[in-house]
Amino acid sequence: MNNSVSENSFIIESDEEDMEKDLNKGGGDGNDSDSSSYSTENPPQRKPSSYNISWPQSYRQSIDLYSSVPSPNIGFLGTSSLSRLSSSFLSTSLTRRHTPEALPSVTKPLLQEPEDEQHQRRSSHTLLPPLPSRRSSLIKKDSKVSHEVPSHHCSFGQAVFNGINILCGVGILSTPYAAKEGGWFGISVLFLFAIISFYTGLLLRSCLDSDPELETYPDIGQAAFGTTGRIAISIVLYVELYACCIEYIILEGDNLSSLFPNARLNLGAIEMDSHTLFAVLTALTVLPTVWLRDLRILSYISAGGVIASILVVLCLLWVGVDNVGFHSKGTTLNLATFPVAVGLYGYCYSGHAVFPNIYSSMANKNQFPGVLLACFGICSLLYAGAAVMGYTMFGEAVLSQFTLNLPQELVATKIAVWTTVVNPLTKFALTISPVAMSLEELLPSNHAKSFLYCFFIRTGLVLSTLVIGLSVPFFGLVMSLIGSLFTMLVSLILPCVCFLKILRGKVTRLQAAVCVTIITVGVVCSAFGTYSALSEIIKSLRG
Repeated sequence: MNNSVSENSFIIESDEEDMEKDLNKGGGDGNDSDSSSYSTENPPQRKPSSYNISWPQSYRQSIDLYSSVPSPNIGFLGTSSLSRLSSSFLSTSLTRRHTPEALPSVTKPLLQEPEDEQHQRRSSHTLLPPLPSRRSSLIKKDSKVSHEVPSHHCSFGQAVFNGINILCGVGILSTPYAAKEGGWFGISVLFLFAIISFYTGLLLRSCLDSDPELETYPDIGQAAFGTTGRIAISIVLYVELYACCIEYIILEGDNLSSLFPNARLNLGAIEMDSHTLFAVLTALTVLPTVWLRDLRILSYISAGGVIASILVVLCLLWVGVDNVGFHSKGTTLNLATFPVAVGLYGYCYSGHAVFPNIYSSMANKNQFPGVLLACFGICSLLYAGAAVMGYTMFGEAVLSQFTLNLPQELVATKIAVWTTVVNPLTKFALTISPVAMSLEELLPSNHAKSFLYCFFIRTGLVLSTLVIGLSVPFFGLVMSLIGSLFTMLVSLILPCVCFLKILRGKVTRLQAAVCVTIITVGVVCSAFGTYSALSEIIKSLRG
């Protein structure tokens, strides 16, 4: 993920061949010089979107990197000669689509760009308002740190992979616990949410199609309710990402303490048990990755989340067949804790913040319904499989993460637990960086490039997740709260509300009835789930 943007011209490659030819004719020679960096005449540009001039401007680029697998390049916060040099070196056919926003200082790249690539940049369109000239973008003293984003030519397979990687995360560890909390009947809620989430994903596509300038979820909020809608939806999305990072801290502490239960640290008045110790070590481990200026290498590694999810489910099956067995009958319905299960199942489908980005990046947008169908179908099978196996293996004794129930001496357990431990370490920085970038956008322009300010913002975010994770160390209940409070909003309620508002003159009676029904279901599930999760958390803190 990247740093926030301010007034820089953020360039991505245009898909229109005819536009590219026209712009290349009038682009000039495109050569740098020491006395005059670029011509004062701007090449013709595509009209910028009017939806991304309000906060947060960094949403698109940060979520693109969070949800896809670009080519690697590492740098740290602030300007860097090494990162500028690497940008020039990587201007090959493989990375040519990944054009930077703008050079972050008056210092020019150590290598001049080839003439054909400079023509290619002139054939690009801007997401942010154009500046008077490219030279002004170089000497702009309040310009913020530049970054690159993935290509806008995603194939069907890449889109499915990215969608599954977002949907199928740590929520799979709690599906057996959700089955215990809701009973066997609760699994039907899992499939119901899958169907509803698939439909609301299509509603988001309809909203995007209503205006070619719409590309992200905040754009949809702005189209529906103006700047207030954009800001409100962005805050909800960012808080959800922040809460997921809290879950990562709790997850690491739980699983590492299960591997090393006797670990302790005594430093005078400071005493840490194994759970606290490993939570602190996790925060210290991810902290340097959060400082990274360019997170594409982590985006590459985090793509293994799909493999990790499949692997832990296979390990659960391995333990069940070879050791534990499938003997528990379970209960049909646990009405008292059913709302907690609803929140847990809702959390499993918290990918709608990313779907507009995936849709906007697809080469063939007509394939998007198939992408959603594949993503929700595969993930639902994995979720249901893990829920059924875990509940029949451990019954009412199943914990909030089924990895904590696995016999510690087995090889399959070691594989499952270490896979569970490593995967969040690669995703933490990618998840928290959109939040950090949005806060960095709010800095005064004279502080925007300061490494120190970015350092304190990102360090403060990590430390705050640690403090909250240690204060409320209940993985399943926190997940249920996130699913009830935020995922219901993002995945069920807001898509329907925005659809009805944006397309109010074109909505059929059937569509309106379905949307109202989904909104009602979302509000009821959110209210009961949030109340139940908070009640259980308070009870656990007191108990």
